[in-house]
Amino acid sequence: MKKNELIINLEEKKATLKKGGGEKAIEKQHARGKLTARERIELLVDPGTFQEFDLFVKTRSTYFGLDKKSIPADGVVTGTGYVNGRRIALFAQDFTVIGGSLGEMYALKTTKMQDLAMKLGIPIIGMNDSGGARIQEGIDSLYGYGEIFRRNVKTSGVIPQITIMMGPTAGGAVYSPAIMDFIIMTEKATTYITGPEVVKAVTGEQVGHEELGGGLVHNTKSGVAHFLAKDDKDAIETLKKLLSFLPDNYLQEPEIVDTGDPVEREELDLRNIVPIDPSKSYDVRDVINKVVDNGDFLEVQSLFAKNVVVGFARIGGRAVGIVANQAEYMAGVLDINASDKIARFVRFCDAFNIPFVTFVDTPGFLPGTDQEHRGIIRHGAKVLYAFSEATVPKVTVIMRKAFGGAYIAMCARHLGADMVFAYPQAEIAVMGAAGAANIIFRKEIKNAENPEAVRQEKIKEYKDQFANPFKAAERGYVDDIIDPKDTRIVVAKALEFLRTKSEEPVQKKHGNIPL
Repeated sequence: MKKNELIINLEEKKATLKKGGGEKAIEKQHARGKLTARERIELLVDPGTFQEFDLFVKTRSTYFGLDKKSIPADGVVTGTGYVNGRRIALFAQDFTVIGGSLGEMYALKTTKMQDLAMKLGIPIIGMNDSGGARIQEGIDSLYGYGEIFRRNVKTSGVIPQITIMMGPTAGGAVYSPAIMDFIIMTEKATTYITGPEVVKAVTGEQVGHEELGGGLVHNTKSGVAHFLAKDDKDAIETLKKLLSFLPDNYLQEPEIVDTGDPVEREELDLRNIVPIDPSKSYDVRDVINKVVDNGDFLEVQSLFAKNVVVGFARIGGRAVGIVANQAEYMAGVLDINASDKIARFVRFCDAFNIPFVTFVDTPGFLPGTDQEHRGIIRHGAKVLYAFSEATVPKVTVIMRKAFGGAYIAMCARHLGADMVFAYPQAEIAVMGAAGAANIIFRKEIKNAENPEAVRQEKIKEYKDQFANPFKAAERGYVDDIIDPKDTRIVVAKALEFLRTKSEEPVQKKHGNIPL
């Protein structure tokens, strides 16, 4: 049967709209090293699964000649699709159409996807590449942002929300990604509240776009972003891997995957990776890679607060969150940024039924006026809050140093850890032996004929008494002291045994985390 005029007209209209800003605008986009919104969607979703919504939507604003402009799809492509067989909803901002600027109907399309994702219980994915609000639409653009933000908050903890920043994100547009769970930024993407021109006008400071809010800045300094990607393709691959560890919503658990890695695997190298000498450093990722399935570990915020390591892996095929002190960087001490990094990650895992394993080796919280004045107490309290609030299975392995408040903060038994294990070289005490001896035996050391000899004697006495895992084991704070080579076996068994854990949170409207 031949196509009638209506079908031909429909196909022509769709083809025209799908060209976005047209060939010249697409060429400019490619010249910037960026893909178009539709090319990005094609890379993300399984072939033939994208169902577009609202292709024909257009602005109803007549201000400043908008009614005379061609604004295909109103500057944003929205729809549903499958990623490795799993359903998602998405929106992709189209920079080729008046800079991807957001107006009333653009926001309507976006919020429709947010609402649909909530109803279906599936992840929502945003691809950001926009100059910000469509100034010509005035207050309607601000209305649009507000509607998006409100849905971000309602959606939080219900379905995963992930943003890929592939171009500019400025002004009010920065706050939707900030509320979402994860941000992946490409190296040339930028995000800031006010651009270089405004910064110069207000403060006199001269700064470039990438220096002010580029992908590297937000991955290393601000902690706003969670992953840094080379380009659009790399960002999409990161997103796919991240999704593989996550459930569709808070009522589900992540998919169990046959990784082919036996949980009975011993790792003799673990006896040597963590040095017995507490003054020697090591890379905790070497421990993590030996314990998790096939050494496959997706680190989150790898360039920010490097004194702690967090990320996703599998143990026995089950997705787990990993939290670890990094002895290689600042001796694994907890500071403001590390505290925020841990707390947010733990709360995400708890919201989406992902158990976590905590590897402990920390001398304490970072001292100093800078940390105290900037609120280390407030920020450190977030870690205590997050671990205590979590109801998912919690397994803790104390590898070496576990001193003072930081010992408690790193998911000790006292914060509700379900199972706690320690290596033989673990030191669990109020503080390090040298510092403790100097305080407890100050007078004896001072009055001794040979103060240094007495000091060393008292340090050894304190170590023998407290700086080991046996006193904590006597009190029941540590469930077992294990051979490091058995770490994977022990942790895998613990997670398997805890899989039916059911702990209901206290009934209340919500807690008041010390933000």
